[in-house]
Amino acid sequence: MEYVTHSEKETIDLGIDFGKKAKNNSIYCFSGELASGKTTFIKGFVSGATGYPIEDVNSPTFTYLNVYKNNKTVYHFDLYRIDTSEEFFMMGFDEYFDIGGICCIEWSEKISEILPHEYTAINLFHYKENSRKIVIDP
Repeated sequence: MEYVTHSEKETIDLGIDFGKKAKNNSIYCFSGELASGKTTFIKGFVSGATGYPIEDVNSPTFTYLNVYKNNKTVYHFDLYRIDTSEEFFMMGFDEYFDIGGICCIEWSEKISEILPHEYTAINLFHYKENSRKIVIDP
């Protein structure tokens, strides 16, 4: 599936729609260059899945993981600052794949060799001025 969004609000709204449909025990892997909209999409996704206000959802760039618990639990990883899947293992993050929540992983390509077989890939691209192309591959 391909989508084009023309504003931050449209990207958030698309994330909200996907978050509302997200099921427990699912993994969403986000990739795209810097400032392509990964965190913006995830803000909407977390809000749609858990009911958290958009402004309370932030990227865990320096902490690696934020947890949002409500009617569903979302584990939001930002792996920008890790270099290898071994680092991911050393922090014990692989355990989150199997504990019943929803994993959203930014920069998931850094751990591609250890990802479970079933996940949804969400790739974001800069597309024209102020637009993003979002390609979702279940």
